[in-house]
Amino acid sequence: MEAKLGKVIESITNFFTGADQIPWCDRDIVAGCEQEVREAEKGSSDEFKNECIMRLSWALVHSRQTEDVQRGIAMLDSSLGSTTSPLKLREKLYLLAVGYYRSGDYSRSRELVEDCLKIEPEWRQAQSLKKAIEDRIKKDGMIGIGIATAAVGVVAGGIAAALARRK
Repeated sequence: MEAKLGKVIESITNFFTGADQIPWCDRDIVAGCEQEVREAEKGSSDEFKNECIMRLSWALVHSRQTEDVQRGIAMLDSSLGSTTSPLKLREKLYLLAVGYYRSGDYSRSRELVEDCLKIEPEWRQAQSLKKAIEDRIKKDGMIGIGIATAAVGVVAGGIAAALARRK
């Protein structure tokens, strides 16, 4: 009985907190990646610089700071056009999808993750993100319906109370 109760409580907690399997990134990691990019710009190969920039992009879109996520989205968006490798395109689309997911633009995130899955249909990470996006969209819809229902109840209650006072 306790195990079932624990699962119910965990399910309710996950519903309201929006728990997902996407990792978060600390500000220290972002700062370390920024330092790595600065050092790579001092004469390293283009390939190494690009690797450092991808690590920074990853850290930014996984950050808890909204401004970091927006910076990561901007970096990835600007580099998307110059990407020729399908593997790198897949990675950038995925990271963009994470960024848009973190910023609350679930429809854009879903579009990007679906583009990602066109390149690599069996990629579990992208499939997991797609499920998290769909779960979040459903949750937000249910909360919206709940709020609307509560508002209708309050209005109906107010009207009923006003009518009761008149009599």
